[in-house]
Amino acid sequence: MNSLPILLKNPKILIIGGGAVALRKAKVLFQNNINFKVLSKEYIPEFKSLHVEKIQKEFKIEDTKNFGFVIDASGNKEVTNCLIQNRNFLLNITNRPELCDFYFSSLLNYGKLKIAISSDGASPSLTQIVRNEIEKNIPKEIENFCETQAVERALGIINKADTKNHFTSVYLIGCGLGDAELLTIKAYKAMQKVDVALYDQLITDEILELLPLHVERVFVGKQKGAHSKNQEEINKLILSYAQKGLKVARLKSGDPYIFGRGAEEAMELIEEGYKVEVINGLSSGIAGVAEAGIPVTARDYATNFSVVSAHLKGSKINLDWIDLLNIKNHTTVVLMGLSLCKEIQKMALSKNVAKNTSIAIISNASRKNQKVKITTLETLYLDSLEMQSPAVIVFGKVVNLHELLS
Repeated sequence: MNSLPILLKNPKILIIGGGAVALRKAKVLFQNNINFKVLSKEYIPEFKSLHVEKIQKEFKIEDTKNFGFVIDASGNKEVTNCLIQNRNFLLNITNRPELCDFYFSSLLNYGKLKIAISSDGASPSLTQIVRNEIEKNIPKEIENFCETQAVERALGIINKADTKNHFTSVYLIGCGLGDAELLTIKAYKAMQKVDVALYDQLITDEILELLPLHVERVFVGKQKGAHSKNQEEINKLILSYAQKGLKVARLKSGDPYIFGRGAEEAMELIEEGYKVEVINGLSSGIAGVAEAGIPVTARDYATNFSVVSAHLKGSKINLDWIDLLNIKNHTTVVLMGLSLCKEIQKMALSKNVAKNTSIAIISNASRKNQKVKITTLETLYLDSLEMQSPAVIVFGKVVNLHELLS
């Protein structure tokens, strides 16, 4: 059959029937604030909870007067034949698409935005499947956004670029330690939606394999013998893909907001009018330590803990945290400090930190090549030479639990 999906403005509809099928149709119309009445000699009890006008009588063709649309959900052949022979209205007969002048699409309703899916009656099940897939990708704030757009249009404000930018999504996805099983469900779902993913050398192949085959993969990390992109270049690259209307994922090791540069990337995108969703990931500052069987706040060992970075912007060294090592019952977790162990050791000894302070170095936490080295401040530098980046360094008595809990 040939069909044309159209939007009906203020239709006046009569539903004939008081059974379960009629009730389903009535609920759809009611939820869409459509002006309609229901006519039936008898109604199932469930109709009582639906607050619409219900006419209780035997059907006569005269009852269709003043209605432009009639839905026959009676299941009564005599009623159906009467309607077919005397129609001066558009008729829908439930479960008889070949006899219908119109029929219902599978509908998604977001206030002023309505999305209808139809298969011309070929497969109602298929339309439900397609509707559900579309629903997964509709932004939560779409209804309120449409209301705002309606007000702005009434005021003569139309900005197509702002509308496009508002729904061009950029995801800053925390990919955790590298083990794909430690990704959040939310991170995995976002990875299935995107068109392009930017990643660096800390993102494992195991995680990249979770991206659908059609997703473009763009490496933005450091490679031996090649120019590595700085943060400003990465920001511009993310922005260039977003400007094309693509859904972009920036895959970041650990958590985007913990010693990553997620905030810088988010701020630049937001300033350009793009929607940014930050998806948290497990930070090596906590989860990486746990992978080595070291609980950062085990009772009787540590009453608090700190997570610090030994690196600052511009490759500067940060050793302002060394005084934390003299706090009793305190755990200090150091990120990006492996290459600076010589400087850390020297500064700590100058601050009178005990030489026998327990230290753990954890390389490649959660990955197949994870390695843990237990040492002390006295031998920190020499032992660090055996370890590989990425690595986490842990100072404190909790390190002594490694052998028992690893």
